[in-house]
Amino acid sequence: MPKKVVSGNYAAAYAVKHARVEVVAAYPITPQTSIIEKIAEFIANGEVENLQYVPVESEHSAMAACIGASAAGARAFTATSAQGLALMHEMLHWASGARLPIVMVDVNRAMAPPWSVWDDQTDSLAQRDTGWMQFYAENNQEVYDGVLMAFKIAETVNLPAMIVESAFILSHTYDVVEMIPQELVDEFLPPRKPLYDLADFSRPFSVGALGTPADYYEFRYKIAKAMEDAKKVIKDVGKEFGERFGRDYSDMIEKGYVDDADFVFMGMGSLMGTVKEAVELLRKEGYKVGSPKVRWFRPFPKEELREIAESVKGIAVLDRNFSFGQEGILFNEAKGALYNTSARPIMKNYIVGLGGRDFTVPDVKKVAENMKAIIEKGELDVEVDWYHLKR
Repeated sequence: MPKKVVSGNYAAAYAVKHARVEVVAAYPITPQTSIIEKIAEFIANGEVENLQYVPVESEHSAMAACIGASAAGARAFTATSAQGLALMHEMLHWASGARLPIVMVDVNRAMAPPWSVWDDQTDSLAQRDTGWMQFYAENNQEVYDGVLMAFKIAETVNLPAMIVESAFILSHTYDVVEMIPQELVDEFLPPRKPLYDLADFSRPFSVGALGTPADYYEFRYKIAKAMEDAKKVIKDVGKEFGERFGRDYSDMIEKGYVDDADFVFMGMGSLMGTVKEAVELLRKEGYKVGSPKVRWFRPFPKEELREIAESVKGIAVLDRNFSFGQEGILFNEAKGALYNTSARPIMKNYIVGLGGRDFTVPDVKKVAENMKAIIEKGELDVEVDWYHLKR
C-alpha cells in the first residue's frame, strides 16, 4: 500500500478523492479550511472526475447544498468546525430526517466565547441528538479510514455520518498515512444506490413534506431503528475493512488491556494516543490498567461498554467536553448505559484538555494514582473532577 506523510486534514481530503465523492459544499473556517483547499487543488489539477465543488456563503448553506445533492442521488461531503457546525444545526436534522447519507468531517474546536481555535469536543457532542452517526479519530490514519468506512456505512443504513478529528493535534500535524489504491477503494466502496430517484418523473414525491401527528411518530421510530441497526453494519464494515486492508475496526470500542485490568481510562479521539502511551508505562510499574477507546459515540456502544464494566473495578472517564449543569458528556452516556445492569464499577469523570490545554502522560499517571486510591478506599472523593484546576 502506498504511504504519504500528510496532515489529518489532508488525510480527509485524500479519502474524499478516493471515495469518488460527487459534490462538495463548504465554507472556510479554521482549522477545517485546508480540507477543502486540498480538495479544490485536486479539482484544479484534474485529479478527480465528476466532482463538483459548490462555494457557499455560510455553513448553513453548505449543508443545504449537500442535502440537495444527496437527495438527487449524489455522494456528498462537507467539513466544518465549532461555530460553523453550530450554524449548521438546523440543517443536520433535515439531513437525518430525509435519510441522506452525507458524510462530514468536523475538526473539533472549542466553542466561543472566549474565542478559541483549539481542540475541544463540545462542538460535535452538542449535535448528538440530530440523528448523525459520530466516529472519533485518534490519529490521521483513522481520519482517512473513517471517511471511507463512513460512506459505506451511511449509504447502507441511510443516515448521515460525522468523522471527528482534533484541531491542530491532528488537523495540522503530519504523520504517515497508508493510502489505499483507487481500484481497491472502488471494490470496497461501490457507487451509491439511492433510496429514491428524484429524476423519475413517473414516480413523483416530495422530500421534507409536512408530517401530520398521525405519521410523524413513525418517521422518528425508523431513524431510531436505523441507528440501532447501524451497530451491526459498523462492525461488519469494520471487519471487512480489516480483512481487505489490514486495519480492523470491527469493535466500536477499541479494547486495550481490558481483560486483566483493575481499572481503565476511557475516552475518545486523539487524547487516547497519550493514554495508550501512559498505560504502557504504568503497566511496567505494576499498575493493571487498560485503555478502552470509544470509536463510535453514535450509535452508542452500550453492549461493548457493559462487557468491559463487568470485568473491571473502576472506570476513569476522560472528557474533553462538558455539559453545563450536569457532567462530561461521555461520562453521562456511560453511566446511563450501565444503569439497568449488574455492572457497578466505580466511575469517576475527569474533565481535561478544554480549549486545547495539554493532557500529558504525567497527567494520566496522576489520574491513575487517584483512581487506585479510590478503589482501595471503595468510595469516590468527587464524581466530577475539573482536573486542570488543581495543577
